[in-house]
Amino acid sequence: MDNRGHEIALDVDDRTMVSATDGDASRRKRVFLILSLILAVVILAGAYAAFSVMRSGNEGDAATKGRNAPRVTVLVASNRSVETILSATGSVAARREMPVGVVGEGGQVQRVLVEPGQWVKQGQVLAVIDRDVQSQQAEALSASIRVAQADAELAQAELARAEALVSRGFISKADLDRKRATRDAAQARVRVAQAQYRESLARNARLNIVAPAGGLVLTRDVEPGQIVGAGSGTLFRMARDGEMEMLARLSEADLQRVSVGTRATVTPVGTDLTITGQVWQISPVVDPQTRQGTVRISVPYHMLLRPGGFADARLIVGAGEAPMLPESAVQSSPDGSYVLIVDDKNIVRRRNVTVGTVTDQGVAIAGGLTGGEKVVILAGSFLNIGDTVKPVVQKVTP
Repeated sequence: MDNRGHEIALDVDDRTMVSATDGDASRRKRVFLILSLILAVVILAGAYAAFSVMRSGNEGDAATKGRNAPRVTVLVASNRSVETILSATGSVAARREMPVGVVGEGGQVQRVLVEPGQWVKQGQVLAVIDRDVQSQQAEALSASIRVAQADAELAQAELARAEALVSRGFISKADLDRKRATRDAAQARVRVAQAQYRESLARNARLNIVAPAGGLVLTRDVEPGQIVGAGSGTLFRMARDGEMEMLARLSEADLQRVSVGTRATVTPVGTDLTITGQVWQISPVVDPQTRQGTVRISVPYHMLLRPGGFADARLIVGAGEAPMLPESAVQSSPDGSYVLIVDDKNIVRRRNVTVGTVTDQGVAIAGGLTGGEKVVILAGSFLNIGDTVKPVVQKVTP
């Protein structure tokens, strides 16, 4: 009985010890799991904190960088109507220059009635030649007409009397024919005298130097008292109707782009004057030495257009659509022309372009821009590719 009771007690103790051992292991497992979870949470919290600090630092750097970014003026490139223009230089001349000289026998100049720069009408007297001798000759011829007329009247009267007597037999028909011939000869002498007188008057009228057409007097090369004749050369030069022209010199290739009627503007050297004209003649030949030809541009008269002076011409040979930029926006490099643009992230980029016509309104971009780009127009030389900037859009003036 005691032994049995002792065995039962031992069995109970063993079970109690086993149960205690299992409880310790379970507790240790729970503790391990709890510690693992705590460690994971700590690691995740640390990682999140580090990420937050890094993100806030990046955002702070970006914000600081944005606040410190320079402000640059940009222009949104848009297509505009652009005229294709050729530039040329040349001299000014009268479109139709008229040299005026002595057309008669000449003589001594009594008076000069005009000065360079004056306008004259067709037939207006420019200079008066002494005609005292010629006037006397004209008077003599006028008197010879009266003598011839008296002879003709006498011959006519004698013929009339002879015709009245021939029927009575007092005068033969032969005498009548002679009197009729005398009358005819006298009338012919009258006509000769009249023709000689008219010739004298015409010669005297040609003594004066007159304007062959209306226009502007350009030069005067005669003075009172001067003896002039057929070999005296040009005494006056005139521009017919005051019309002027510019003789523009263009290269052989540019001549192919110009046609009669092409519009042009002419600016005399040393002035701000702009005169509108058009091409009226293109040289059919090219100078073999310079490989240039002459384009004649007709322009209306202006006091600043002086024949022999130089002028600049701009010929409008075409039109098209292209972006127009200020000259300050276009920069040059060994690789060619380029502009700086600001992209959607406000970062400066380089864009190579092809420059077209340069006008007073700016530079036409023939290639490289499609339109809509924000082009830096000021301070481009102080920027670097990749810089972050604050673009300030400039309004386009119509």
